[in-house]
Amino acid sequence: MKTSTHSGKVLRLAAAIALLGQAALGSAQALDDATLQDLSTRVEALQPRMVEWRRDIHQHPELSGQEVRTAALVAEHLRKLGMEVRTGVGGHGVVGLLKGGQPGKVVALRADMDALPVAEVTGLPFASRVKQMNMGVESPVMHACGHDGHTAMLMAVAEVLAGMREQLPGTVKFVFQPSEEGLSSPPEPGQSWGAKAMVEDGALENPRPDVAFALHIIPNMPSGMIGYRSGPQFASGDTVRIKIKGKQTHGGFPWNGVDPIVVSAQVVTALQTIVSRQLNISKEPAVLSIGQINGGNRENIVPESVEMVGTLRAFDEAMRADAKERITRTAESIAAASGAAAEVSFGPSAYPVTTNPEALTEMMAPVLKKVSGGKAMQTSRLMASEDFSEFQKVVPGLYIILGAAPEGKTPATAAPNHNPAFDFDEGAMPAGAKALAAMTLEFLARP
Repeated sequence: MKTSTHSGKVLRLAAAIALLGQAALGSAQALDDATLQDLSTRVEALQPRMVEWRRDIHQHPELSGQEVRTAALVAEHLRKLGMEVRTGVGGHGVVGLLKGGQPGKVVALRADMDALPVAEVTGLPFASRVKQMNMGVESPVMHACGHDGHTAMLMAVAEVLAGMREQLPGTVKFVFQPSEEGLSSPPEPGQSWGAKAMVEDGALENPRPDVAFALHIIPNMPSGMIGYRSGPQFASGDTVRIKIKGKQTHGGFPWNGVDPIVVSAQVVTALQTIVSRQLNISKEPAVLSIGQINGGNRENIVPESVEMVGTLRAFDEAMRADAKERITRTAESIAAASGAAAEVSFGPSAYPVTTNPEALTEMMAPVLKKVSGGKAMQTSRLMASEDFSEFQKVVPGLYIILGAAPEGKTPATAAPNHNPAFDFDEGAMPAGAKALAAMTLEFLARP
């Protein structure tokens, strides 16, 4: 039977998840205590170097699409560990291949490397003073989302597993990803970035992983706590763009034109009813927020047009598609009723829902609890978006959370991700590294 490329991927992914379900029915944990203890000892020994790597990367952050220094640091480290290394994958992405001493399955581990256009106010001795061009404007740069920690932890996992190479039953791919946060320059038509660009550039081929694992630091959880859940973990994320085209005229004679500002106000108000009155949020929650409105340049001129930009978040792909249709219909209908016109588009950012397969989550829950000393818990969904979902479209993937409330802060008082005061407890990094390495060894140890 012939299928399209997309259908073939869906069938392969469904088959892989079905096999995971069969494997999950086996023993609660394949790893023995001695292996887990050996793993823990190796990771703890690397904690000083993890801190060193994290602080170096933090002090030298690079915006999405500009991760030249960070990628070079990672590639050099992987080469020193004796891995096959590809650079320039999907931009500045780096992929290291560790072949174990025994044949077996393939696991991919992913960390993101890019920073954000944020001015740091932490006062840390290794705080960023870097500036780079962001969308044509010089901007301060900061690791305000923990990607410096993600990279440092995966560098440590690479060293730990390389040290266990001979007894490793399979292969591990270390995927260091650029541009998870988007881009720092306007994209070319049809351009991909981040995880999608890496997938298109063959990051998950030759060999294709059987599963993929990744984690994200959250300072608003107890330090060292591992969070996991099956089903939706992070929401989809779509940029919503609406341009209202009216007719410019003198502000004293509005009847001679069509006022796009009044129309845009009506559109913003009506958009609020999509989530509150039109979507079945008893099934899954959703969020629609307008974050920008731009139009006009003088108090007595009705402008020609107004542009709005917002974000749509959902945990269900069907609901996501439905919301897009309703946004378009609402804006176009209200504009038409006033003699204006609305142009609605979505993008360039468009991340699918990050969804953890139930079978893979159930398989890994016992080892996460064991390797964390019982500090593992099921977490709620988060309305943030993650392009790890692009990897999950190709192979089954599990995305977990690492709590890292900094010293002197509680989860409630810690600055959240993307905040100028963002920081995390470096003492939580061994817990994250152990979780990634333990899930890898557990999966490879399964028949």
